[in-house]
Amino acid sequence: MSPRPVPAVVALAAALSFACTAQPAAELPAAEMPGPAAAVPSPAPSSSAPPDPAAVRANELGQVPILMYHRLVEQPTSVYDRTPAGFRAELERLAGEGYVPVTTAEYATGRIDIPAGKHPVVLTFDDGDPTQFALGSDGQPAPGTAIAILLDVAARHPGFRPVASLYVNGGPFASSDGAALRWLRDNGFEIGNHTLEHTNLGSVADQQVQQAVVLGQREIEKAVPGYRVSSLALPFGAVPGDPALARRGAFDGGSYDYACVLMVGAGPAPSPYSAEFDPVATPRIRSQDATGEDARYGSTVWLDQLAAAPDQRYTSDGVPDRISHPTSAGSPAKQFADRAFGY
Repeated sequence: MSPRPVPAVVALAAALSFACTAQPAAELPAAEMPGPAAAVPSPAPSSSAPPDPAAVRANELGQVPILMYHRLVEQPTSVYDRTPAGFRAELERLAGEGYVPVTTAEYATGRIDIPAGKHPVVLTFDDGDPTQFALGSDGQPAPGTAIAILLDVAARHPGFRPVASLYVNGGPFASSDGAALRWLRDNGFEIGNHTLEHTNLGSVADQQVQQAVVLGQREIEKAVPGYRVSSLALPFGAVPGDPALARRGAFDGGSYDYACVLMVGAGPAPSPYSAEFDPVATPRIRSQDATGEDARYGSTVWLDQLAAAPDQRYTSDGVPDRISHPTSAGSPAKQFADRAFGY
């Protein structure tokens, strides 16, 4: 399926809307975590005692970059395209700066199990474009696709988890038999909903919103029986008239209840433990070089800013059940108070 670039003005409007209308944080119910078929394996815990949070400058109330990708092409035709070389360079940078990929579901449900001193990053791909992922004749990711590049970078950087969240429409990755989605499931990737026909949810009635989401979910479940879809990426970044319907709803006997709804956005996302976390409107950062149209909202500029102000980014304490943070960062949302450790 060909990518559907989002007009820059929509991206900026979505980001500004999020900044101005943040809603209270919601709890992260266990019911919204992926079922066994959709579970993503976490790294094995270390046998050694984790370091003191202050020693690694842990801040689990810090910001998390959720990066957004569409096509990988040698000759980009929009700000939503990246070259394969640019994509590889960005992954190399992330690995070199201590980022560890987690899925959207892991981020949104607070299951961020990464080593002390490391930072989570979420890699998201929209539209199910074959430049992102395709299976070769050997049943493995085709060389040059985004997933093949991610696996290669991860192989050369131990600890850089080869996981991502891929948001698909009907007929993803130019595959009609579901084999691509099953490979992703079997190899720890998250499959997310992007609606069956890339529907602009901001331009349709409430019933049509729910129909579009349910039909997209059914397409995934048909290819991967038993898979539990955990998150939605809004096509065009367009928010429904009733924003809550992007997260929960029902149509024609089917229903959905997601841990997270991703916008287009233009900045890092808050920690899932923060009172600022809003599962109905979670921002993303468009992957982009340092120059070009609206580059100030792109990944290179934001990663530069996080590198220049490291205390603002999420840094793990290495203990999944503890939320460590400097007291200057404030306090986590009230439902996490019993897990908080301020220093």
